[in-house]
Amino acid sequence: MDFSELRKRAKAHGQDHVFAFWDKLGEAERASLAAQAEAVDFALIDRLKKEFLEAGAAAPAAKAKLEPSPVIVTPKDENDRKAYAAAWAEGEKALRAGRVGCFLVAGGQGTRLGLKGPKGCFEIGPVGKRSLFQLHAEKIAALRAQYGAKVPWIVMTSDANDADTRKYFQEKGFFGLGADSVMFCVQENMPAVTPEGKLLLETPASLALAPNGHGGSIKALNDSGALKWLRGMGVDTVFYFQVDNGLNRLCDPAFIGYHLRAGAEMSSKVVRKRDWKEPVGVIGFNNGKLGVIEYSDLPEDMAKATLPDGSLRFWAGSIAIHVLDVGFVERLNKGGFQLPYHKAKKAVPCVGADGQPVKLKAGEKNGVKFETFVFDALPLARTALTMETPREDDFGPVKNAEGEDSPASARAMLTDQYARWLEAAGCKVPRKADGSVDARIELAPATSLFGEGLAKHKDLKIKPGGDVVI
Repeated sequence: MDFSELRKRAKAHGQDHVFAFWDKLGEAERASLAAQAEAVDFALIDRLKKEFLEAGAAAPAAKAKLEPSPVIVTPKDENDRKAYAAAWAEGEKALRAGRVGCFLVAGGQGTRLGLKGPKGCFEIGPVGKRSLFQLHAEKIAALRAQYGAKVPWIVMTSDANDADTRKYFQEKGFFGLGADSVMFCVQENMPAVTPEGKLLLETPASLALAPNGHGGSIKALNDSGALKWLRGMGVDTVFYFQVDNGLNRLCDPAFIGYHLRAGAEMSSKVVRKRDWKEPVGVIGFNNGKLGVIEYSDLPEDMAKATLPDGSLRFWAGSIAIHVLDVGFVERLNKGGFQLPYHKAKKAVPCVGADGQPVKLKAGEKNGVKFETFVFDALPLARTALTMETPREDDFGPVKNAEGEDSPASARAMLTDQYARWLEAAGCKVPRKADGSVDARIELAPATSLFGEGLAKHKDLKIKPGGDVVI
């Protein structure tokens, strides 16, 4: 867009201050700022300003009436096991028919883990140096081999890590999957604004931008052409997962089968909360609408409430694993992106009217960011399903440098999963007095994807404290 037209458009929306330092910028800086400004949906910013920031915009919300969601629980009796087996068979049928694709949300950086670069490059293998990206890729390769299907893979990146992610995949030869079966899309950014709705400048030559929330993945699938790409290969079902969870049962046939048998448009996996204080959202109803009830929105008395057997009433912790119908995602983008935005007050690095960095006081939140949540699609689905999965089988995220949900805990969970699979096949695995595995074990997805095919390793000798790679 011609700069004069761009500036005219920004001025029409009261945002021409973003060009306050234009005359002092170099050619490359001008080009960069112009590109950022051209990408801004000024009409959307105006709408969000009216909804969230102007006087009277923050009308008090109706008092929430919270209820747990029905959940397909892990099999407890013969009827449950038959239903599970039927769902598994239905999911395998869909996989063999080439109806299933994978969608990885991977826009984060590994900064908290001490890694410079995409979080997906973090090495998570308990023994070897498999990165998160490699582990996911090898699972997809195993799915392709096991079911004779293409299982296309979409990887959503962010502006911060897109170039590095693509380079990593190229250097690794796309992990043998074939470049034509992997597609990248970039998550859209949203500009941060002042409490009055003015765009913030991070530097004189750049807007203060942030990804538009994990709900932006729904928009990215559409805007990138990924939905058409999937349709072209006959895919109508998408398995959604996040990069930091190496433990997840990728394209779990039972989960896919339950989803398809129910005619669901969106399905969610949940785990039982460790205790009422665990800071995870739970799947439930808020005033009759299905969604995720954030832990901060669940009153303490309700969070502590129990059922007659002593278990938590609100126990279904969301773990960001979903199955999505392609037609549903298309509908969520028809006539414009349908998911609602949420505002969050944040401390946003920025420059002032003099072009110098603004020094914020401790705890000061000078800006507002707008973001979307993928689980806000749940109430828009004609049919939605929730399925329980054992935490030890499906949820070992890497979020913190130490403690819970850290590399150490994730590697321990991977080792424990591999050990349980081997023990189920008749192999003797050394364990310590506390029951933990006394070895480091790593099974390649090509060796076993869901614990199958390990009977031939029942005589495997594992030394206490040793390393095993199969």
